[in-house]
Amino acid sequence: MSSINLKRVRQINDGEQKKGPILYWMSRDQRINDNWTLIFAQEQALKRKNALIVLFNLLPKFKEATMRVYAFMLKGLQKLEKQLNSLNISFILLQGSPEKTIPKFIEDYKIASLATDFSPLKIKQRSIDRINDLISVPFYEVDSHNIIPLWEASNKKEYAAYTLRNKIQSKLIQYLEEFPKIKKHPIAWNENFSSIDWSKIFDKINLKEIKFSNINFLPGENEAYNILEEFLETKFQDYNNYRNDPNLDAISNLSPYLHFGQVSSQRVVLEAQKVNPIRELKSSFYDEIIVRKELSDNFCYYESNYDNFEGFPSWAKETLNVHRNDEREYIYSKEEFENAKTHDYTCSNRSENCE
Repeated sequence: MSSINLKRVRQINDGEQKKGPILYWMSRDQRINDNWTLIFAQEQALKRKNALIVLFNLLPKFKEATMRVYAFMLKGLQKLEKQLNSLNISFILLQGSPEKTIPKFIEDYKIASLATDFSPLKIKQRSIDRINDLISVPFYEVDSHNIIPLWEASNKKEYAAYTLRNKIQSKLIQYLEEFPKIKKHPIAWNENFSSIDWSKIFDKINLKEIKFSNINFLPGENEAYNILEEFLETKFQDYNNYRNDPNLDAISNLSPYLHFGQVSSQRVVLEAQKVNPIRELKSSFYDEIIVRKELSDNFCYYESNYDNFEGFPSWAKETLNVHRNDEREYIYSKEEFENAKTHDYTCSNRSENCE
């Protein structure tokens, strides 16, 4: 019997199950603990008495990501590799297009089945579709990022938090459960696969460096738990009162860890409930980390134009079109915005009056 609620899993390809290792293509949820996809993949491997492999496919560049973003992710993955190796689970880092690297890896190493973590974004969904066309083994997608699997929370685009909140409220008890632990895997993968040279990986990433602030977030699961513990001990009780005050350090600082999946939002809620149980979702920390976080996934998955003008609601498009040709007093380039070189910044750093 599976320890994972199988409503979290959907089968993309029911291909022929063969003898061989089980592969987890990790992308959005870069952690070992509290990871439903890894739990599912290990159960598959244990059931079939096979080795378990975790694979991460690195793109040389992604959207507007800077070196700071890549460094945070790669250092987290470097720590992840050591932790997985201690559990007798192999970690593989490939580079290039996943539609090319993953089917080839599956064929070359006789992979028995493939599982991946869910992302609503087009880039991941397109890769899934293309990989699915090129492989013949069973292929599973597991929602490890949301507390309630996206397809279970709602089967349509929700237009606001209030339309999703009641649906989540009615299903939260069913899915807000403790995670089983990942076990030390009894079967090793004995292929002589080249080890990861992390220094070379870093050298190949040639991206722009932008200094945003003096805050230096340390990557990795352990660091994420430290940040969570500090938040719950010192800020959580007053969060609703002070979260919008920019002069106070009242926020959780969990965003980078949630973004890269170095901590699970479900774990955050489970730990937060030990301090202050959920009484209602609306206008609370729980509303933000559950309802509004999962609403963003809902929008990206069910709105094909989530990344362009056509995805705006009609009232927003009408307003923008009405004011499209308005004269603007100040116009800035992207670089000026990135470096805060706006007129008010310039004036504040001069002795003369700029009004």
